[in-house]
Amino acid sequence: MNFQQLRIIRETVRCQFNLTEVANTLFTSQSGVSRHIRDLEDEIGVELFVRRGKRLLGLTEPGVEVARLVERMLLDAAGIKAVGREFDDQDAGELVVATTHTQARYALPSVVTRFKQRYPKVRLVLQQGSPDEIVARLLSGEADIGIATESLATEPELVSFPYYSWHHALIVPPGHPLLDIGKLTLADIAAWPLVTYHEGFTGRAHIDAAFAAADLDMQLVLAALDADVIKTYVELGLGVGIIASMAYIPERDAPLERIEVDHLFPENLTRIALRSRRYQRGYAYRFLELCSAELVEAQVRSAIHETSS
Repeated sequence: MNFQQLRIIRETVRCQFNLTEVANTLFTSQSGVSRHIRDLEDEIGVELFVRRGKRLLGLTEPGVEVARLVERMLLDAAGIKAVGREFDDQDAGELVVATTHTQARYALPSVVTRFKQRYPKVRLVLQQGSPDEIVARLLSGEADIGIATESLATEPELVSFPYYSWHHALIVPPGHPLLDIGKLTLADIAAWPLVTYHEGFTGRAHIDAAFAAADLDMQLVLAALDADVIKTYVELGLGVGIIASMAYIPERDAPLERIEVDHLFPENLTRIALRSRRYQRGYAYRFLELCSAELVEAQVRSAIHETSS
């Protein structure tokens, strides 16, 4: 068994069992890929892939378990290399944070600013994507830290921690009739065309659940991935908007007015997650501590260790 065989198993799964793509990704030949797979299967005594002729169609039952172990082994190997890099230069390297637009735009600027002041030689990369994409990047090792409201807490291979809680807010153009109502009801909002987040983003599930529980239909005219787009179309008169409350900045969003609706929608919790068993550079823990004083390094390390045992 060797690392090239392990890399081939991982890439075969990632490339949807297309051995031509695997060969191109690893800069080798397709025949070499097939030979390495057969050699590993012969060594461990089980077939890892379902085959039709020379084509691979998927993983066998033992193949699923082996693929999971291979992913962990390669991550652990990357961690060993990272240990050497850290002790070679503890204040230089790269930190990849995968997050949504809302977090990158409204929650992280002060954290990023303080982190870069402290670690000017660290290349900080913010990868924006959907919660499911964030999970995938953490599991593949492409990202070190993930920040999102959805998906992170339900993935067993991740260790997640509370970051901060927040509510939704309603935004309307100046002079809108909803501004004259004292305490809004969901029925008041349902009477107007609505612009809000796309499904799976920024607490959208809580919005849907609230309207469903009240047996009300949303007049959804536009679903967007980020608050800036929602605000733009509310300002243009397309409808009223529901956004994360921290996405409304009075001095920047003066053409719009915010109405508090904490009583209508449940509280949301944004979480920070890391891959279990994955080695983290020291500055990754400093980034977490800048996000939340409760995320002290010893506790985070302990949680990762407990999850992996």
